[in-house]
Amino acid sequence: MVKQNKKVPELRFKGFTDDWEQRKLNSVTERVIRKNKNLESELPLTISAQYGLIDQLEFFNKTVASRDVSGYYLVKNGEFAYNKSYSNGYPWGAIKRLDRYDKGVLSTLYILFKPIDVDSDFLAKYYDTTNWYKEVSMRAAEGARNHGLLNIAPSDFFETQLIIPVDKNEQYKIGRLFIMLDSIISLHKRKLEKLKLIKQAYLQVIFPENGKSLPGLRFAGFNGDWKQQKLGDITQSYSGGTPTSGKSEYYGGSIPFIRSAEINKSSTELYLTQEGLENSSAKMVEIGNILYALYGAISGEVGISKINGAINQAILSITPNDGYVARFIMQWLRMQKQQITDTYLQGGQGNLSGNLIKDLVLNVPCKDEQIKVAKLFDRLDALISIQNNKIYVLQKLKQAYLQKMFI
Repeated sequence: MVKQNKKVPELRFKGFTDDWEQRKLNSVTERVIRKNKNLESELPLTISAQYGLIDQLEFFNKTVASRDVSGYYLVKNGEFAYNKSYSNGYPWGAIKRLDRYDKGVLSTLYILFKPIDVDSDFLAKYYDTTNWYKEVSMRAAEGARNHGLLNIAPSDFFETQLIIPVDKNEQYKIGRLFIMLDSIISLHKRKLEKLKLIKQAYLQVIFPENGKSLPGLRFAGFNGDWKQQKLGDITQSYSGGTPTSGKSEYYGGSIPFIRSAEINKSSTELYLTQEGLENSSAKMVEIGNILYALYGAISGEVGISKINGAINQAILSITPNDGYVARFIMQWLRMQKQQITDTYLQGGQGNLSGNLIKDLVLNVPCKDEQIKVAKLFDRLDALISIQNNKIYVLQKLKQAYLQKMFI
């Protein structure tokens, strides 16, 4: 942020008071144009906004590079690449540093460079901001986009200007702060993945395999076969409906109207009036009901209602009979999601039906064991949720620092 004609960021480390200076990219970096003529590397890379420079095979599940990569650029660890392809959320492309590998190859459509008079970590994080967009947009030919590529020549790209600290120590401190934040975020992401793997492992051994009546792992004190049941025989279920759109008297009341994407949320975007409820097929559900998404992109998603509200036709409400535990059934349905959608939805698209869900067959133990199993997975879900929240908070913190510590 420029304050009182001074080029200073809104937030900076103590002890630094000098104005930042405006520099052309070609004065702080050097273009890299080395070719891979000796096949020093045969690792084709692409740029991902999330993962940076990454192996094409890992990212795309296939290699899209030419068989002969001798004419590609050879990029080395610590060097930067600009992908001029624009995508959703990245209207001026993406600039990333090679951190994952010692070296790799890139199409000559990329613009490569390396820092010579600027801290590398500072520069890497500068290009995680949107501050450079204006400079690129000023030099890209307006409206001239060829096959998704921005029309900006390398000579024009290196004329772009950025504002950086004069003191290299300030550059270093800023860069290291974000490296530390990225490291912490990565650590929490790895912990999240471990929790998900632990839950998946428990799901596979605590519920009996298909065709078996006993689980591979069981709580102490329980014995005897689990009983095979059709879901429709141990539950009551119904779906809802939607009040006529355009009738203002049906909407804007005090009754939460739960839609598919909201089955695991504690609030809704839409509310119905009592008149809207009574003049439609919408039906009420209570806290604790199982909510199952039947339609659209989230078919097969399942949750436990956190609110009393009305549901539409895209949701199946499931209430267990006496002796059966909602959270146990919900966890089983969640475990079965992939198999259900693979079996009944073509290419993952289409709708499920209430009758189909009621015909599903599961193995069920006594109520006390159901409660034990449900509590275990509730605890794992809570830990996963906590970990997700930690990552979200850290990412928001990083974004706030990016906005306030760069100009």
